Amino acid sequence: MPHYIKVSQTASTNTYLSRLAATLPGGTVIYTPSQTAGRGQKGNSWESEDGKNLTFSLLLKRPPVKARDQFYLSEAAALAAVEALSAQAGDGFSVKWPNDVYWQDKKICGMLLENSLDGSDIATCIVGIGINVNQERFLSDAPNPVSLINITGHEHDLMTLLKKVCSRIEQLVASLNDGTARSDLHRQYMAALYRNDGQQHPYEDADGHRFMASVADIAPDGTLTLLHPDGTRHSYLFKQVKHIISGVSL
Repeated sequence: MPHYIKVSQTASTNTYLSRLAATLPGGTVIYTPSQTAGRGQKGNSWESEDGKNLTFSLLLKRPPVKARDQFYLSEAAALAAVEALSAQAGDGFSVKWPNDVYWQDKKICGMLLENSLDGSDIATCIVGIGINVNQERFLSDAPNPVSLINITGHEHDLMTLLKKVCSRIEQLVASLNDGTARSDLHRQYMAALYRNDGQQHPYEDADGHRFMASVADIAPDGTLTLLHPDGTRHSYLFKQVKHIISGVSL
């Protein structure tokens, strides 16, 4: 079971936890009502009004996947968040590759997983997550934020949601010892994937070129393969391609 440690304020729960990881047991969760410099994918920041949202990091030690298969951890974390949010607010949640959680076309949850390696093994994985829960207005220039209170019209208990997400991540990660469970997890992830409907959708590559494509697959290392209209397949790493949503690349 996860062990929860509340910090009154910190710049980043990932940074805080990484400094103490060697002395803490796996399953430790650092959470704070006031994160002043939350970090996301690609160096992005994470806006969070004090006391309104979840900003936390979960420590996994020696998870049962090799470094080459590390994306299973990302799948587990994203699916745990989707399950917990769906229990609070119903349908409409999906995972935007690699691990953002969306409600319709709006972002409700961001993640940053940071691994330390021991040869071909993962020594530690710090799963940093921010979830918009009770914040009604967003002041940053982020183009598409949404929160649970925006969706449902009422506030939600932060600790209940935190414990649901963390407990489910641990359950899913523990199951990764089994090959069948890995396959099942990946199928669930693909089924929950944003815009994975067999249709062509707009993307933008790292050079700013926009094109139409559909999802073909995602490899255990997180590489995304897209099927282009001419029948060719191209593979992309995390920073090499973005979705286009309402004319904006995300």
